[in-house]
Amino acid sequence: MSNHALAERHRLAELLAAAGPDAPTLCAGWSTRDLAAHLVIRERRPDAAAGIRGGPLAGWTRRVQESYAGRPYEELVRMFRAGPPPFSLFSLPGADEAGNTVEYYVHAEDVARAGDGPAPAAVPAGRAEALWRRLSLPARMEAGRRSPVRLELCHPDGRTLAVGPAGPATVRITGEPGELVLLAFGRGARARVEVDGPHDAVEALRHALPLPERG
Repeated sequence: MSNHALAERHRLAELLAAAGPDAPTLCAGWSTRDLAAHLVIRERRPDAAAGIRGGPLAGWTRRVQESYAGRPYEELVRMFRAGPPPFSLFSLPGADEAGNTVEYYVHAEDVARAGDGPAPAAVPAGRAEALWRRLSLPARMEAGRRSPVRLELCHPDGRTLAVGPAGPATVRITGEPGELVLLAFGRGARARVEVDGPHDAVEALRHALPLPERG
């Protein structure tokens, strides 16, 4: 049975190790050290993980993450690579795969695409399909909530996912599943997608979501 989260964990750990502690990422304001600290507390400090997405515990989460970021970088990468400890929710059967396949894919690309290195490698077919199956929730909760127009996210094989407000104009965005995932999570400026729709609708979307530079 495939374990895409485990494969992405190892890929992300390798990218972090190769980049070193001070490399940029696509996470605004975060270096690779900050990202590594985030990954560690997310599965090893449930008291701090609760504030990752904001709310009343956000300040506590920030302080804990800053504390972890002060540790030796190699230790952070090693802890992340080792996987969740027994007390972590992610150690429950199936939880790592369900909760981290998309998370680790996105963060791996945050490291890989932050610099001017070679184009990202193709995603294995099975993993691409897993990303497509998991696209609906982030697309609706992230891109769909921010978009001022109807979005139609299009798989190259013809499958589509519509999100965002209904209206007279629709913007079609076509790309491989991984690229659509990156767009949904606000990394569209570095995603390899094609954007098509009425000019006014595309421009309105561009003000709400990062999109690739105009061709």
